[in-house]
Amino acid sequence: MIDFRYHIVSLISVFLALAVGIALGAGPLKETIGDTLTGQVQALRAEKEGLRTQLDETGSDLAAEEAFVSASGERLLAGTLTDRRVALVLVGEVPEDQVTDLTERFAQAGATVSATATVNDTWTDPALTTYRRTLAGTLVSYLDEPPASDAGTDTELAEALVAGLVGGDSASPDGLSENASSLLDVLAEGDQALVTFTEDVTQPADAVVLVAGATPEAGGPAATTEETPAGLDPQLALVAAAERLAQGVVVAQAAPSDDSLVAAVRGDDELGGVTTVADTTTVSGQVTVPLALAADIAQQPGHYGYGDDLTVLPPAVQLPPVDRSPALPDAGAGAGDVPDATGDAGDANPGGEG
Repeated sequence: MIDFRYHIVSLISVFLALAVGIALGAGPLKETIGDTLTGQVQALRAEKEGLRTQLDETGSDLAAEEAFVSASGERLLAGTLTDRRVALVLVGEVPEDQVTDLTERFAQAGATVSATATVNDTWTDPALTTYRRTLAGTLVSYLDEPPASDAGTDTELAEALVAGLVGGDSASPDGLSENASSLLDVLAEGDQALVTFTEDVTQPADAVVLVAGATPEAGGPAATTEETPAGLDPQLALVAAAERLAQGVVVAQAAPSDDSLVAAVRGDDELGGVTTVADTTTVSGQVTVPLALAADIAQQPGHYGYGDDLTVLPPAVQLPPVDRSPALPDAGAGAGDVPDATGDAGDANPGGEG
């Protein structure tokens, strides 16, 4: 059994070790330890200053490059989308400054943003599944070409939103049709509105640009439910509806990842031909979006950005002038000589020879 003498010896050993350490630290090793620590601090300080200098230089270079791209963008964009009308559909958290920048780029291209629609959380909230299903049943009655009866709620809502954005009045193509206005009103009304518009929508769009923000987190509002077997299904339904109903469609995203909407579109067998643009956080990405839309309208879709299997710059295209002549009532129906209400005569997706 350990006795008292053992504890005494242990305590004496500890105090002797402390005494020896203090003596060495204050004596022979004092200068060595001090010099070593001082040298390490100075080295770390110099490394920090070097990194700060590199960061400042990189920031200056990046700012200069973005200024050049921005200035060049005005020349690249001029006349590419003359008189076209574009609807922006925002899903996820899209920063307001990105929306402003994209709107400015479309203006430089000669286009007008006819609508900016934000898809609210109610569009995918699992607690509102029954509400959405009931609402979709009402909206379908306003669709000129309803989807199949088994299409599902996601498809019905997506078709309703896009049809509302692009639905022009055949007798007065600069205004929305009565059904299109009704669709948008129903989607945006009430405390549980599925969509919010920055301003009243009064003109039909020719094309749709779907801008995605942050990727939905697992377990969030867009998580797996009976109606949405995958988190991105409601957004993919919007893409599919835009591809079917609009003259052109582009899907763009802020810094897309492997599980982003842009990645999902590119990997989808049915939607792989939809034009996509990576990274709307950069000036180059924002300039690319209108160019990509012009190419898509010209039936030259592509995937644009920096990375494997991506193209840096869309091809230069020359779109024909927009024709918004009112349809002639009962004049030569089926003869192919009546301009359609969306713009270019007789062609639901105009844009040239491609």
